[in-house]
Amino acid sequence: MNIVFAGTPEFAASHLDFLLKRNLNVTAVLTQPDRPAGRGKKTTASAVKLLSMKRGLRILQPISLRSSGTEDQIRDLNADLIIVVAYGVILPKTILKMPTLGCINVHASLLPKWRGAAPIQRAIEAGDKETGISIMQMDEGLDTGPVICQSHYRIKPSNTAEDLLMTLPKIGGPALLRCIELIKLGSATANVQNHDRSSYAPKVTKSEAFIDWSEDAQQIERKIRAFNPSPVAYTTLSSIRIKIWRAKLTKKLSKAPPGVILSADKTGLCVACRDKCLLVQEIQFPGKSRTRVSDLLNSKASFLSKGNQLGK
Repeated sequence: MNIVFAGTPEFAASHLDFLLKRNLNVTAVLTQPDRPAGRGKKTTASAVKLLSMKRGLRILQPISLRSSGTEDQIRDLNADLIIVVAYGVILPKTILKMPTLGCINVHASLLPKWRGAAPIQRAIEAGDKETGISIMQMDEGLDTGPVICQSHYRIKPSNTAEDLLMTLPKIGGPALLRCIELIKLGSATANVQNHDRSSYAPKVTKSEAFIDWSEDAQQIERKIRAFNPSPVAYTTLSSIRIKIWRAKLTKKLSKAPPGVILSADKTGLCVACRDKCLLVQEIQFPGKSRTRVSDLLNSKASFLSKGNQLGK
């Protein structure tokens, strides 16, 4: 089977690596063009490109999939199957029709729930107990195609988005391999999604990451986990932006104004929310590394002291 793989981030590279280690015939790769990244805005290749270069695969990085030149390039690949994993671009109808066995997409949710760009983040933010991997036949819609395979994963109370980005490929790789074998044998069954039960997972914006301390403590704690490692939840104190990487729910009730620091000790910062208190354990100041609050109690004692109010 002649396979073309389309993907961009580390999540996609993990799936590509799984297939390559099992000697599947991946003849070419589509990935996003190199783009500025990091503090220095240095032009950086995608994780999929770096892996493909290491393995000597043919790499295409089209700026647009809708140009006749790009379509001709992809057509010339003579793909039996195109596999899409977090590519970041919707494949137009002309390309969807090119492979003899169609196009399949690996999506990090249990479809029809959480279609869209940020299924992992939205599942954690919503307090879902379960997520997983869905592999669907692609159509012209956004994650609307019929589902061939699914694998389930129970979300742990401490899981961050980063945890799931690292864990889900471990079930996604085997599910993808199983799906490919079914397609190869002609025995794949694609089940139409119940569109009435669908939900949308929009891309996370930086403005969403600002913590509103007047929300419930549980909702804030979920956001902190959902937005780790990007864009990272944050608050302000004396106009200084502070990223919050890790926090823990407490049973302590509070009548203090939201955002007020009720205590600061080796366990962390106990901060008042609308209903209960949240224990902030790991933070990051501008230009500094993420650090446990317990390691900052001496150097930032007056700054992180009881009575100060976050969010201002």
